[in-house]
Amino acid sequence: MRIEYPHRHERFGAVRIHETTQVIELDSGLDGDEEETTTQGRLVNLVPPAAVNATERRMAIVVPTKNERRKVIEGVLSGIPHDCLIVLVSASEREPIDRFEIETGLLERFCHAAERPAVAVHQDDPGLADALLHAGMGQMVDGQRVRPGKGEAMLIGMMVAAIAGKDCVGFIDADNYVPGAVHEYVKVFAAVLHLARTPYAMVRISWQSKPKIEDGRLVFNRWGRTTHVTNRFLNLLLSTYNGFGTEVIRTGNAGEHAMSLELAKRLRFAGGFAVEPYELLDLFEQFGGARPSPHPEVARSLVDVFQVETRNPHFHEDKGDHHISDMRLESVRALLSSPICPEPVRAEIGAFLASEGIDPSTLEDPIVYEPWESADLDAFRDHLSKAATFLAIPRRRPSGIVVEQPI
Repeated sequence: MRIEYPHRHERFGAVRIHETTQVIELDSGLDGDEEETTTQGRLVNLVPPAAVNATERRMAIVVPTKNERRKVIEGVLSGIPHDCLIVLVSASEREPIDRFEIETGLLERFCHAAERPAVAVHQDDPGLADALLHAGMGQMVDGQRVRPGKGEAMLIGMMVAAIAGKDCVGFIDADNYVPGAVHEYVKVFAAVLHLARTPYAMVRISWQSKPKIEDGRLVFNRWGRTTHVTNRFLNLLLSTYNGFGTEVIRTGNAGEHAMSLELAKRLRFAGGFAVEPYELLDLFEQFGGARPSPHPEVARSLVDVFQVETRNPHFHEDKGDHHISDMRLESVRALLSSPICPEPVRAEIGAFLASEGIDPSTLEDPIVYEPWESADLDAFRDHLSKAATFLAIPRRRPSGIVVEQPI
């Protein structure tokens, strides 16, 4: 892959937010040493296939899903590069039709045909809740069940990646209609994490377009209805602290993103749809210098946040206005609840909510989970293996011989 490497960025303490760069070439056609060239003022990195593949072997791809169509999930799985570990975390209905059984049946058939390993678990499994309790992550459990939400599914996936021995994790939404787009996203994850010069790195995908059918024709919209709102307020927060206007943040609600586990295990994660913008907020809170950092070793180092515009358009399921409204409100309330959110930004958010007919005092703060770095992963592994819905699919040869266990 040939990928533009950023030469401009904004700083917030130890956090370096890079400008959005582009994929130049999906397949560079070369497999030699990494090359760096400057063309017409653009710094371009050639990441050879061997380097991309090596990173993919160290990566788990978490696919949170809830009641997605079987063919769509199958397409997403087919787009994930072969050497990545697939981790499917489902919150799908189990009655009157057991959609999780459909998903795991599909996953098993796919993995047997593709000769690759995978892991699956249902988010509502009491056995999963028990595993989290024994791991010291009881904050994620309400009664005998894991709290519902996308952020919770991502946390589970990260812990599974850790017990599987991976050192980086990526996230792909299960409603993507284009397997080629999924493939490109993961290749970008691997290429950029390979280029990162710090163990604390994150890469977030910016879609080139989000097409929709309008008046009988295909319109390639640039921004989603939630993203432009979240980006506006995150950039305003950054501008208020730095004293200069900026639009550097373009990926406030990036569902497709990846990070090193060294960074992931130190972050606090919000539940539900607030999870993606809260990742950036938590980076600013912990490592931005506005408050004492609980991780001085990171604050003394550097956290790199890369943003990459991909070539494939992003076709996905339209879940309606209610879904968009929920995402917007959860993103905005995460900003409002942040202790580093300055008054000018609070005022702007208040004006936005008023224009939407919403009283800010009626919004509840998001649930925020403490970092899982101190979790007992051995206990998590032992008890997860006893969960009724836990499925670990090994890599098998056509002869049936198991050559790799996922965990």
